[in-house]
Amino acid sequence: MTRQQQGYLYLTLAMTTVGSTVIASKLIAAGLPPFTATALRFAAALPFFLLLMRATGTRFPRLPRHDWGILVIQAAAGSVGYTTLLISGLSITSAANAGVIIGTLPVVSAAISILLLGERPDRFLLLAIGLAAAGVLSIVFAPGAGRGSLVGDVMIAGAVLCEGLFILLNKRLATAIPPLAQSSLMAAIGLVAAAIPALFESHAISAASGTALLSVLYYALVPTVAGFMLWYAGAERVSGSEASLFTAVAPVSAVIFAFMLLGEPVSLNQVIGIGAVLAAVAGLALAGRRRGAA
Repeated sequence: MTRQQQGYLYLTLAMTTVGSTVIASKLIAAGLPPFTATALRFAAALPFFLLLMRATGTRFPRLPRHDWGILVIQAAAGSVGYTTLLISGLSITSAANAGVIIGTLPVVSAAISILLLGERPDRFLLLAIGLAAAGVLSIVFAPGAGRGSLVGDVMIAGAVLCEGLFILLNKRLATAIPPLAQSSLMAAIGLVAAAIPALFESHAISAASGTALLSVLYYALVPTVAGFMLWYAGAERVSGSEASLFTAVAPVSAVIFAFMLLGEPVSLNQVIGIGAVLAAVAGLALAGRRRGAA
């Protein structure tokens, strides 16, 4: 297996774990309140990130106050906001719908850059944004499609916006932070940020609580820690435009897992939606390749 093929394999596995977070979040939503589950996720993941930092010799850089402020906002939006909105949305909407909406993240991030950073879009990027919007609309406004909920779908879209803001804010950091160190900081700050509101949530034990706790542990160790390692192992073996294409694996795997593991029906609208989202990701990759060649 060539180095490039290894990269493709690692990226596919990484994005498959991202797709599985939708299923894990659906199971978590049935047995745990969102902030409690989020705090537990980071509490389980943080020691592993710190061990990886020690094993690789990664150190925390000295950061100015400006960067600390950005990191706190990033953790509040991309770590806590994303996870709590995802869990809350999945308590009332289908995992298949959530998978399609989450697949729009690369396009949403590009759209946020246009709106807030004034970046000039080319026609491929505009096409990608239009296709992603059409994909989401095909499921959000489809009557009875896949046992979805408009409110739940809006919450999932809010989670995607939070993650898009996380990516945007990363460009505002004045100091280059190693990815492993930044993930550790996100887990630590996210743990504190989620633990405070978690104190005010109801912690009644239900029949689904055991499954929810196991799902939290899975979320912490597989998509969060192992997914991080797989993504960066893959990304260093391929080009940036190639790596961006593999984000399309996440929504596909989420819909497949929803069908296979949760027994959710997959409607025609969801198939159309995911097709539009995949086309949008391809369009985004073309836009990136054109910018790289310019």
